[in-house]
Order: sequence, then C-alpha cells, then structure tokens
Amino acid sequence: MKNLRARITLNPRQCGGRPCIRGMRIRVTDVLNLLAAGLTVEQLLAEMPDLEPLDVQAALQYAAQRIDHPSLAA
Repeated sequence: MKNLRARITLNPRQCGGRPCIRGMRIRVTDVLNLLAAGLTVEQLLAEMPDLEPLDVQAALQYAAQRIDHPSLAA
C-alpha cells in the first residue's frame, strides 16, 4: 500500500489541530462526511477541485488506522 500518510497534516494553528489534507483547510472529516452523505469520489473531486484522488484514499486510510485499536473488556 502506498504511504499516503504524508498527505495528512496536523497543525495546531489550523482547523483546531484537526487532521487536514496537504496543509489545506480541507479536513479529513470533511472528506469522510461528504462520502458518507453519498457523494462519489468523482463528485467529491468536482466539489473540491484542490483535492486529488490520492487525497481521498489518504483520508480513508487515516480514518481506518485511527479506529483500528483493540477494545478490552473489563
């Protein structure tokens, strides 16, 4: 798998420190929410022309890695 992680940036002075795409003010959550709302990748790229297809893949990969942790039963 490509190293897409470099496309996700974290800057405490931008967007409240939330993860963004390539230093732009497009948050990973913006990309994920639009996909969850039913937009296709093509529609998303048309809505946000500064995004590249690899940015969408990076957002999905970032989200998958963030939620991939074990849950321990007490």
